[in-house]
Amino acid sequence: MRPTRISALAAGCLVLCLSTVRAEDDISLLTGPKTGTYIAIGRDIAQVGKEAGLNVEVKPSGGSVDNIKRINSKENAAMGIVQSDVLGFLRRSKSESTRVMAAHLRMIMPLYAEEVHVLARNNIHSFKELEGKRVVVGEDGSGHMLTAVNLLSMTGVTPAETIRKSPPEGVLALLDGQADAVFIVGGKPVKLFKNLESLQGEQDARYQQQLHDVHFLPLDDPRMLEEYQPGELTHADYAFVSEPVHTITARAVLMTYDFSTPGKNHYRRCHLGYALTQALVMHMDWLKAHGHAKWREVSPEAELPLWQKDFCAWHQLPPKHFAERHARRTEKKHSRRAAAQSTASAPMPRDLRTSIKDR
Repeated sequence: MRPTRISALAAGCLVLCLSTVRAEDDISLLTGPKTGTYIAIGRDIAQVGKEAGLNVEVKPSGGSVDNIKRINSKENAAMGIVQSDVLGFLRRSKSESTRVMAAHLRMIMPLYAEEVHVLARNNIHSFKELEGKRVVVGEDGSGHMLTAVNLLSMTGVTPAETIRKSPPEGVLALLDGQADAVFIVGGKPVKLFKNLESLQGEQDARYQQQLHDVHFLPLDDPRMLEEYQPGELTHADYAFVSEPVHTITARAVLMTYDFSTPGKNHYRRCHLGYALTQALVMHMDWLKAHGHAKWREVSPEAELPLWQKDFCAWHQLPPKHFAERHARRTEKKHSRRAAAQSTASAPMPRDLRTSIKDR
């Protein structure tokens, strides 16, 4: 179902916002893997944007870290969906350029909770027992890897080996005995773990014992709660979980770069950020009713630790500001062109023409 047309009052507001939007003002939104929740949320955003007259190009990516890198590159990407803990991760970097990059990141709005799942062998009972073990942390640039490195760092746990594999490959490595634990971050129920429920069927009897040999590790170290919120995994989430398991949650964040500095070439995106944000707020009830189920957890104006709200998204700049700025640019361009044409067509002084002719 398409979102209903926005009300006359809301439409009037957006008409002013969009009066200076041009074809080159498409908004690129970086999400995640092609089968994940991020890209599904991104498609919902694009659908709302389309109803508001905005063209949002949804792009798959390698995850949170990849999105941050691409937004800070020459790629024409204005927004991305990332895990909330990416900011603390970047701020703790030893690289000054990385810390500077983190200082320019802004939150448009928090989205939904993402539970941290650590599936481990049954002989591992606590997070600290990952010391000296083989741990799958996810692929480079992924949010899984970011959270794994974050948690291992803040608790001082050092695995014997950190293995870079995708979530499906990581789970298979664990079940086959090639790894001792795997980190996966995602809003419950994660489809990959729901698929494990089928392993309990008779047709997959060979996998039943492997599934019985692993469990979700409780994440209850107080240090983790300095940057994460408490969460829980239950039988209602996954059929193979018999007792509730304490875990922690990060939060998906719709974020952008700080485009609010006047005089910069990207300043125009400030205007577009406001237009899209207002369209999302106006359609929030529709998104919760007809979009991805995770929209039901979204409170657009909520705050998050460490994250600074994006000025552009929540403060309307008068459209005439952009129109006047565009007019000044156009006038200067025309003036330079006219001056160049005048110089080219102006008759040369007689003596100079004669001098050239004589030569």
